[in-house]
Amino acid sequence: MSRQSGRRQIKISVAMKISPSKHIEGAISLPGDKSISHRAIMLASIAEGDSRISNFASSVDCAATIECFRRLGISIERNGNDVSVVAKGKHGLTAPTQPLECGNSGTTMRLLAGILAGQRFTSTMTGDPSLRSRPMRRIIDPLQAMGANIESVDGNAPLAISGSPLRAISYELPVASAQVKSCVLLAGLYADGTTKVVEPIPTRDHTERMLRGFGVDVSVNELAGGSREISVRGGVELRATNIDVPGDISSAAFFLVAAACLPGSQLLIKNVGVNPTRAAILEVLQNLGANIRTSNRRDAGGEPVADIVALGGLSKPEDATDTMRGSIVANLIDEIPILAVLGTQLDDGLEIRDAAELRVKESDRIASVVQNLKAMGADVEEFDDGLRVHRSRLRGATIDSFGDHRIAMTFGVAALLADGESEIVDAECASVSFPEFYQTLSEVAR
Repeated sequence: MSRQSGRRQIKISVAMKISPSKHIEGAISLPGDKSISHRAIMLASIAEGDSRISNFASSVDCAATIECFRRLGISIERNGNDVSVVAKGKHGLTAPTQPLECGNSGTTMRLLAGILAGQRFTSTMTGDPSLRSRPMRRIIDPLQAMGANIESVDGNAPLAISGSPLRAISYELPVASAQVKSCVLLAGLYADGTTKVVEPIPTRDHTERMLRGFGVDVSVNELAGGSREISVRGGVELRATNIDVPGDISSAAFFLVAAACLPGSQLLIKNVGVNPTRAAILEVLQNLGANIRTSNRRDAGGEPVADIVALGGLSKPEDATDTMRGSIVANLIDEIPILAVLGTQLDDGLEIRDAAELRVKESDRIASVVQNLKAMGADVEEFDDGLRVHRSRLRGATIDSFGDHRIAMTFGVAALLADGESEIVDAECASVSFPEFYQTLSEVAR
């Protein structure tokens, strides 16, 4: 939270104290998936007609996306987790009278850039200090190749985008990134011709699925070596639709790890999105010995959904690997911090490599995880592209969240496994993605 003093904003850090838990028990539902919620607002705002979104994410990040589109002239009403959007098509946005504030949300800035590149006005996007330090050259380059005029601060935000007629391109992603892929595909809706994006390994495909839900023809071709080519044609109009957002599997991961690591746990998480490009966490947890199963599988608005049951106790298969690397890491990038905590409970520990992308998240998540695990007494090694954690008995400690929501939540779970009380500094940053996290954790921790 913050306090206004004249023109100066003073940030007040709130610490959260967490005691060890014996087990996890109960049934919970989680806030709507962040990734899907962002995209729902964006596509509804450039569609023709009225759209309704239910179970919209409660995160601060997604609220930033709503506010950006309100400043772009879109009528958006929110009643709790239900959102209604009234839009007038791809060119129904209007020039904002002030910079678009993306807060801490890289998804907002990177995907919105693709939409703004095809508009008929100039706009500026900015964010908090963390977001302004994150690399934006990865979207600037392809958008400029399409004809967009973008000014930045050495490849970082603020980004000033002068909308212009765009031309279709074929773009090969240098780094697997669903955000960059989505940015280029959204810009492709405004381009002359068919825009193609080639990704070296499959990344989360919420954008492709949702575009189809809004009436856009999206082609996906499997290429040699495991890469994929995704294509959209410019000039098509989006049709308004209704979207029911499933629970966020990245948020579920924290509770699944907590339950798996505490013997005697029984946890049911209802209505979770299990998109194949996001559900790798379930397979990985099972391979590492977690007792997890899904039931009541169904489809909701083009996204697969299921209930997840987790029982306490880890029983790692004899043939299971203790190293994660390669393509699997790209689809687990948000869950790597909590998996590192799980590694402290495994007999053989856990090594995670090919995760250099964690260095440029809301914090340097490799360094953040290593520093905090060491503070809790863990035996952990740091590499340029990852870490190795050995089986360790954790002890209560003072934890630095580094203002990073996933670090705060990761060590909220670690605190349950520790001997003695832990204190998480700047714990309220968890609200970026999951404002109810600590309340929900307290409801199931016994």
